[in-house]
Amino acid sequence: MFDTMTFTKAAGGICGALLVFLLGKWAAEELYHVESHGEQAYVIEVEGADDVAEVEEVDFETILASASVEAGARVFRKCSACHQLVEGENGAGPHLYGVVGREKAAAEGFGYSDTLASMEGAWTPQNLSDFLERPSSYAPGTSMGFAGLRDIEERAEVIAYLDSLDD
Repeated sequence: MFDTMTFTKAAGGICGALLVFLLGKWAAEELYHVESHGEQAYVIEVEGADDVAEVEEVDFETILASASVEAGARVFRKCSACHQLVEGENGAGPHLYGVVGREKAAAEGFGYSDTLASMEGAWTPQNLSDFLERPSSYAPGTSMGFAGLRDIEERAEVIAYLDSLDD
């Protein structure tokens, strides 16, 4: 059947194969390891490489003016896991009813992080857009774990939706 000597030979064969594999990997890395040594010997010039197309910056207010409230309701589904739309009902995050124009860290009964609690001013559409783009960059130390909305149209749509709730 399967005795101790057979098991020892099989284990030795596996360990030997692993050793050969690791030594081969080490040798290949040493042979093909590329280091940069100074400047390039020659540079190939490409026509039009210096011509960079300028990207037209669109004002956030313009995008917000054309934002769809219905599309914002769909985007808000990402937020609904933590935020409520009923005034005074906080979830894992503060309620967002009337958030547009409301003072920062002003939702009753919610314990804000020190970063947000120390911020002054109101949640203007531009401030909300900056916050929603990447919350951890806008308010370092915030307890909000959301990665953010990269697309400016999505941010404008969700802000238009939130603004439409309280008339």
